[in-house]
Amino acid sequence: MIGYGKAGHLGGSFSLAEIVAALYFHVLRYDPKDIRNPDRDRFLLSKGHAVLIQYAALVELGVIPPEEMDRVKTVEGMLQGHPDMERTPGIEAVTGSLGQGLSIAVGMALALRLDRRPSRVYVIMGDGELSEGQLWEAAMAATAHQVDNLTAIVDRNRIQATGPTIEVLPNPFIDDKFKSFGWSVTSMDGHDPSDILRALEAAGSVRGAPSLIIANTVKGKGVSFAENTAVFHNGILSKEQFEQARAELEAQLRAAQG
Repeated sequence: MIGYGKAGHLGGSFSLAEIVAALYFHVLRYDPKDIRNPDRDRFLLSKGHAVLIQYAALVELGVIPPEEMDRVKTVEGMLQGHPDMERTPGIEAVTGSLGQGLSIAVGMALALRLDRRPSRVYVIMGDGELSEGQLWEAAMAATAHQVDNLTAIVDRNRIQATGPTIEVLPNPFIDDKFKSFGWSVTSMDGHDPSDILRALEAAGSVRGAPSLIIANTVKGKGVSFAENTAVFHNGILSKEQFEQARAELEAQLRAAQG
């Protein structure tokens, strides 16, 4: 989707790969042949710049035609740089203005509860995004209304657009803050599928409070030169880097397949 010579949010997409795979292929109540089913679970990327990983999952599910991957971020394509619910099937909300996704998720969860739907809402936020004030207002509202059909996930890769989060605006006590707001909080290794599924199952069993999962991840995971660097938050790959990245990922795929 990015290729070389075109800017794309590689880092934050790769840090979410296993989490998004676990959600779409193991956890979500979601039928790719009936994507508007009112009883479906909802999945939102509050950190909408990482939508490339969601596109990848939706292509694998058959929701998005694979040929659209060649037209990402073009006027004629349906796949833009941030989620667009009008142009792209499978997208639940327009996101990318950071800090707003949790508010949308709380509203969705409340509406589903009022409609007596069995659905659950999942929303992924970035750790850099937690400096947005609106997010904390939504966190208070979720507790006040006991929105227990909501699971929020923080992609804690510790790097945002301009550098390490600890240098931009430190926020080291994410778990304690959400606990003080009345949330049920757990953590997981965001690259270990079994730990991801454990954490998601635990969050889904909580009653009377919203759930937060802190996912410890590596920005740019799987591409050696992109890991733990802000350069590829929204970087441009050279042809040589693209070929290296593809070779490394293909080697990992072969190893995973035995």
